Amino acid sequence: MSYKGGLWNKDIQFKTDPDFNRNVSQLIQSKGYHVEEYTVLTQDGFLLSIQRIPFGKNEQCNTKQAKKVVLLQHGLLSASNDWVINFPAQSLGFILADNGYDVWLGNIRGNTYSKKNIYFPSTVHKFWNFSFSEMADYDLPAMIDFILTATGQNQLSYIGHSQGTTSMFALLSENSEYNEKLNLFIALAPVAAVGHIKSAIRYIAPFARDLNFFFNIIGVTEFLPSGPVMKILSEIFCDSEIKPICENIIFLFCGTDHSQLNATRLGVYISHTPAGASTKSMVHFAQMVNSKKFQKYDYGKNGNLIRYNQTTPPEYQLENITAKVALLWAENDKLADPEDVYYLEGRLKNLIFSKPVNLKQFNHLDFVWGMDANVLVYEDVLTLLEKHS
Repeated sequence: MSYKGGLWNKDIQFKTDPDFNRNVSQLIQSKGYHVEEYTVLTQDGFLLSIQRIPFGKNEQCNTKQAKKVVLLQHGLLSASNDWVINFPAQSLGFILADNGYDVWLGNIRGNTYSKKNIYFPSTVHKFWNFSFSEMADYDLPAMIDFILTATGQNQLSYIGHSQGTTSMFALLSENSEYNEKLNLFIALAPVAAVGHIKSAIRYIAPFARDLNFFFNIIGVTEFLPSGPVMKILSEIFCDSEIKPICENIIFLFCGTDHSQLNATRLGVYISHTPAGASTKSMVHFAQMVNSKKFQKYDYGKNGNLIRYNQTTPPEYQLENITAKVALLWAENDKLADPEDVYYLEGRLKNLIFSKPVNLKQFNHLDFVWGMDANVLVYEDVLTLLEKHS
């Protein structure tokens, strides 16, 4: 059945793409690639699911040959699906595997694939008491150390998108050890300070403190969770006659770009995204929109004194980053605004590359969903990896 004109229409059947109901490993296998799954335990008890594409589609497994290792880290409200959601020639995970890299796909706490903790269930408030700061303190170090141990390598290359860059900027600002474990950090749609954000999120930001209070009062700790309801909504709104509504909601938050969105797969994208996040993560970003600073979570004056020994949250010192960093950004990105990218450029001491995508309308999600991202973005990624990894 389908939804039309406000009524269920039993005469029209949805033409569901097979990828609609596939998890990330099934997406990889369905395209003819080998996949391995691992579980990583963080120091605070979270169990993170990560996937590995150890070799390309037409390549024979050779365990004796050491390969260059790449870790791909998704953004806010996303999961590792992002890197393999399109067809092989358009998806960075597949492209890297076919170019000889040992590809690992990370998942942060709280998303579709990482909703377990050995100390408490995901139904309690304590499980969701995190933002990107905890991802920087626990998730990224655990994944990096696990991968380096598994591969026998001393370093890996890291490619993050959106919040996947935020958490890495935070980690490298505070932990010099992990600067040494990266041979290159490629930031796609980089997000640190977000003072110039043009997304609709900016209208919510002034109410960050009220939102935090409201969420705590009503006991809502997970933001836009994945599940059957989201699957149904994605099928109704993104695979039917009212698909333009779904497209425009995406454009409202990320920037308008009809040229790069494969509308025929919109239902597939939305069936995997949003993949869940904590409400604290959303409040943290809203706080930074207000402060125009790249800083830790603001607990209020008294809470900050207890946690940070100062009344305001500390800023992350980007000048401390010594790892090589490359920035790939877009002029039409409403979440990673060019003005905020310029702020990053001015504070990174080992910035080796910064380039806007050569398409004016390219937006925030086009870095992972864009039909021409392979040409507009991933060719630069391959060149950077070849030169610096």
